[in-house]
Amino acid sequence: MTTGLTRRSLIGAAAAAPAAVAIGTRAAAIMPTPAVAAEFGAPNGVALLSRNENPYGPAPSAIRAMADVAARGCYYADRGLNKLTAMIAERHGVSPEQVVVGSGSTEILCAIAMAWRDKGSILCPDLFWDTTAVYAERKGATLKRVALGADMGIDLAGLAGGLGPDVGLIHICNPNNPTGMVLDGEALRGFVRTAGKTATVLVDEAYNELTDQPDARSVMPLVKEGANLIVCRTFSKIYGMAGLRIGYSISSAEHAAIIRGWLTSFGGNSAGLAAAIASYDDTAFTTMSRQRVIEARGIILDAVKAAGLTALPSETNFVFVKVPDADRLQKAMAGQGVMIRGTYGRWTQWSRVSTGRIEDVRRYAAALPRLVSA
Repeated sequence: MTTGLTRRSLIGAAAAAPAAVAIGTRAAAIMPTPAVAAEFGAPNGVALLSRNENPYGPAPSAIRAMADVAARGCYYADRGLNKLTAMIAERHGVSPEQVVVGSGSTEILCAIAMAWRDKGSILCPDLFWDTTAVYAERKGATLKRVALGADMGIDLAGLAGGLGPDVGLIHICNPNNPTGMVLDGEALRGFVRTAGKTATVLVDEAYNELTDQPDARSVMPLVKEGANLIVCRTFSKIYGMAGLRIGYSISSAEHAAIIRGWLTSFGGNSAGLAAAIASYDDTAFTTMSRQRVIEARGIILDAVKAAGLTALPSETNFVFVKVPDADRLQKAMAGQGVMIRGTYGRWTQWSRVSTGRIEDVRRYAAALPRLVSA
């Protein structure tokens, strides 16, 4: 009597078992996990307009890439890091040795501030995204701040006047955060060429791709000229990858080697690198992303006008609005489930609001005239 079992069938069953387990494990791994997902992003019912995030990302191409790579998260991501580094270098016409990829541009900016800490003070505007410079200040660096211009713009002439043998690094954010204002490209390039003879110039271009003329606004071409310059960019803004933490700098190979020596990560993570590689050339997504930002910005500016307020000109995904009291408005908006920023230092009458999802921006726009008049 036959049992239906043969040596071949037993071997086949044994071989198939690990595959079945692997398939089952992979299927379980990609099943939706609502309880986990709920811990990320805005809580239900909250319009999150306080952190300059782009809620329309990551791009579908990035999401597919992350899903494909997830099962390989057990491996270090050096090959992916090398791939993204090469892509960035090719786009900007530099060598891979001149590109540093980090865990968001924050890590790189902190590394630069620390690495240049002993070369002299950090010369910077009085109001800019100074989190990374302040980090270095807590570690012993000296910040030398220069007042903004009368129009709230970065005063390049004032920065030039602050140069001296005591300055090792000049830190500029263009467009500036939180004001949203952008410097004229030619004026900034002229400043870099001159000031770079005295100190290294660091330009944070996190919002460059959102400006009306990204190429005209950027100082990136000066790197190839050999300027004493470091340019930082990020995938957090136009690519909508703030939580995936991928940023980069481009500079001379010598500066890049110094920056790498101060990094604390291995240059990003598998998911972030995969998403960045997949979406870096995804112009359909970046075009859509920029259009949504412009639409939302227009809604905010219309609301500002309707409320009898004024705002600074912005070429970013946020607007700096002049209000009676920024902290009071922040609290009042929070009562409506709308999160915006409060006071920045002594600028108590300036309120920053980000261009989030269109429906969330409309909630802000509807509430602003009423809350300001109240």
